[in-house]
Amino acid sequence: MSTDSRSRKLTIADIADMRAYEREREALRARVIDLKSRRRISLGHIVTVMFENRDTMRHQVQEMARVEKIVTDEGIQDELDAYNPMIPEPGQLCATVFIELTSEEQMRLWLPRLVGIERSFVVRLPGGGEVRSITEEQHESQLTRPDVTAAVHYVRFEFTPEQVDGFVEGVVLASDHPAYAEEIELLPATIAELRTDLLPDPA
Repeated sequence: MSTDSRSRKLTIADIADMRAYEREREALRARVIDLKSRRRISLGHIVTVMFENRDTMRHQVQEMARVEKIVTDEGIQDELDAYNPMIPEPGQLCATVFIELTSEEQMRLWLPRLVGIERSFVVRLPGGGEVRSITEEQHESQLTRPDVTAAVHYVRFEFTPEQVDGFVEGVVLASDHPAYAEEIELLPATIAELRTDLLPDPA
């Protein structure tokens, strides 16, 4: 849980208008691609877990505004309301989970089998503790069905201060879903990157 009174959430003032965004778009895109290279985890052969932060979500909102030609404060606020829950406060990790299926046949095979996968993700700490994924409430009602799952899910992980201290080399991300048991040890660069989410921001 957050121990820092300064929220990381985006406000309208953080979102550039279209002309200003065009001037920074290539530089921001390059920075976000670099960030995502350390934050994207391939878990098994069809699941990708993308750990989000303020920069990745600002890029998402800017791109949505650009594509949808959103120019009003009300329209931007709607996007912020949708994406701000995916910006982690200290003590949290937030992730977008993609089930990477490329054909109708794969979707018919996997989406019914993977119902409930959004609750199957576990961060296993080298000291023996573990932190399980929690679904983002505002998305769950739209994405969860009793007989078939969605291809995209939004989850978060809540860490105690002791678990944050234990988030060091040797952390494993796993799925213990009955139809998709997979795990991967996180690279040191990913652990260092995600610790910037977990720890309070520098004063």
